[in-house]
Amino acid sequence: MMKKIIALVICVLLVVAVFAACSAEEAQQAADQATEAAEQAVEEATDAAEDAADAATDAATDAAEPAATGESKTIAYLAYNLADVWNEMGMDNFLYCADKAGYKVITQDAQNDAEKQVSQAEAMINQGVDMITVFPAATESAVTIVRMCNDAGIPVAVENAFMGDDAGDIVAQVACQYADIGYAAVKYAAENIPDAKMLYVHGAPGLGVYEDYSIGVEQAEKDFADKIVEVDRINGEWATEPAYTVTLDYITKNGSDGFNVIFANNDLEASGVYQALKEKGCEDIPIISTGGSEEGFQLFNDGVEACNITAPVSIQGAQLFQFCYKYLNDIPIEETKVPLAVIPIDHSNADEWMHWNDYEAALKYVNGIDGNGLGL
Repeated sequence: MMKKIIALVICVLLVVAVFAACSAEEAQQAADQATEAAEQAVEEATDAAEDAADAATDAATDAAEPAATGESKTIAYLAYNLADVWNEMGMDNFLYCADKAGYKVITQDAQNDAEKQVSQAEAMINQGVDMITVFPAATESAVTIVRMCNDAGIPVAVENAFMGDDAGDIVAQVACQYADIGYAAVKYAAENIPDAKMLYVHGAPGLGVYEDYSIGVEQAEKDFADKIVEVDRINGEWATEPAYTVTLDYITKNGSDGFNVIFANNDLEASGVYQALKEKGCEDIPIISTGGSEEGFQLFNDGVEACNITAPVSIQGAQLFQFCYKYLNDIPIEETKVPLAVIPIDHSNADEWMHWNDYEAALKYVNGIDGNGLGL
């Protein structure tokens, strides 16, 4: 570039020399024209040099930043039932993280059909995906899928369930621990309701969820026995109408003086419980619920719920993808069984409520797609 500038200057001198014999006016005009041309050439050369320097700086910056491309990686996401908002919202955050990493995700919906999920896993294995994640439709079928992946040499991660050590080789697992939520609910009541007498409106037995809740509830009742007592349990069947009916019947038969706090297993039940309390004129009795769904947030804001033991499923999706990203990029996974975060929210920390569709907040909670801030 400097050679070009020097050549142009020489040309200017030659022009001046050639026109030296001409009239002074003609010589001056020629010199002015040559000078203008030289100045323009210098300006163009300077601009080109600055552009080149900027490009070099950008390239160096790009090289210094962690790469998050992964265009060649394909992950199969095996959902158990995307009609279930819990599964849907967790998957949506998984996809959000994958997009940040530049990964391709093939989603498969078993629609709560365990045999269908096994068939879908087989299809993904035959397609040669880089990794498979599974939200089990059933424990037995999940074991089958894990072993199929092991046989095919395809890494597999699991969400929403902790598989036994005999299930096979699993990269990592993240799951909501209902016992932890049950424990947190009773602990909150014990620490915030003086002389707490708790009526437990639980979900339907038989699916393993209520049973897991009970483990945590009963342990907390032992740990805080001097502050809380459970007066009774009634089955709200995970739904609004049954919870309303059993709560109304209970109060009609026993009155409302025997309890001063209610633990409802989910937000649907909490809604039914509140309707019954209001009908009986005792809606000031605090209700503790769980989950942290958008419906729960509305109930909380409306004053129906005094506290919600939130467990943002968006964090589960982010954590699951982080497992995949780390494994596929040879980053050590320090903890291979991660319980989903349990965050009690009442009106003292309402601004900490993490909405299930706040994907950025969930990604921040797990510290990026690589566990070290990437993607934030």
